[in-house]
Amino acid sequence: MNPDDPRARRTRAGLRTALLSLLADTPPERITVSAVAREAGINRATVYQHYADIDALVADAMEGALAHAARCAALCPLEAPTDGAPAPLVDLFAHVIEHGSLYRTLLAGDFAHRLRASVARELEERFATGARPPGTDGVPDRALSSHLAGGLVALLTSRVGQEGPGPGAEESAAVAWRLLAPVRHR
Repeated sequence: MNPDDPRARRTRAGLRTALLSLLADTPPERITVSAVAREAGINRATVYQHYADIDALVADAMEGALAHAARCAALCPLEAPTDGAPAPLVDLFAHVIEHGSLYRTLLAGDFAHRLRASVARELEERFATGARPPGTDGVPDRALSSHLAGGLVALLTSRVGQEGPGPGAEESAAVAWRLLAPVRHR
């Protein structure tokens, strides 16, 4: 099977969506290939044409979620806007809040470490080109990127762990931005 075939890409996307839907209410260790196939509306054998086992599908689906979250975080401007949190940060919180039960599951496991590392890499690449937040001269790129990525992941984890509706995306992002934005030296 050609992995670049549009039908194969659609099938894999459908399988990832089905898995992520199941993860919203079911611990990862209790999800089976049969359950994913049922949720996706396909034959169980089709799952095995695309993934060797459930672990390969879980890894692929988590990579997609990881990449989405890291892209949103990396799009944030390096200087604090005066009128609130940057749109990519609001988008990230909106996405995580909308899929709260899924992210509660993902951020409770290895995903949190992988997300932190991915965001830190994205930020460190930006810092290496000379694009740095104000007031951070003299702070090593790796230390700054690790600090900001760790803080963001901790705030996301805290937000999805809250009982009840909690603050919305705009308010959550605004708090995160105030906490994560480096203090400007005047």
